[in-house]
Amino acid sequence: MNILASGLTSAVVLLLVAGGAQAQSANPCPQLPADSGLAWVHQAGPDFDFCKAMRADSTQAFGVFIGEDSPFEPKGNNRAEAGTIEGQRIYWYRGEVAGDPNVQVRETLVKLGEDRVAHIWMKARNPQELAREMALAQELRFSDNRVSGR
Repeated sequence: MNILASGLTSAVVLLLVAGGAQAQSANPCPQLPADSGLAWVHQAGPDFDFCKAMRADSTQAFGVFIGEDSPFEPKGNNRAEAGTIEGQRIYWYRGEVAGDPNVQVRETLVKLGEDRVAHIWMKARNPQELAREMALAQELRFSDNRVSGR
């Protein structure tokens, strides 16, 4: 490869990296842990954001709904594990998938300022996967202004 082609390739790589960083900063989804191996797939609604944390194999690790209100209403008798997200104490609540009692479901709510809430949910195939996904979700960072409002 000659020097001109090498320089051009480097410039293209730098532009792609810079463009990716710019696109990521505009993403309204929370910040994922750096070593998670996950990437967001985002869908915007009229007054909400729907974010799916996807693994490299295209399966979903967990989802996050960010909006003014959530249809999820925690029920005390389904309370499972305690945790912390963004310094807030949260509880994970058990759920179920109709027709598949082996799937382990957890959901929680995180208050984001005065007028926003994040509903986080996951479906796991086994206790190890559930623990891993809950740990990753608890490392999400909502504190920047991407989710403070539209």
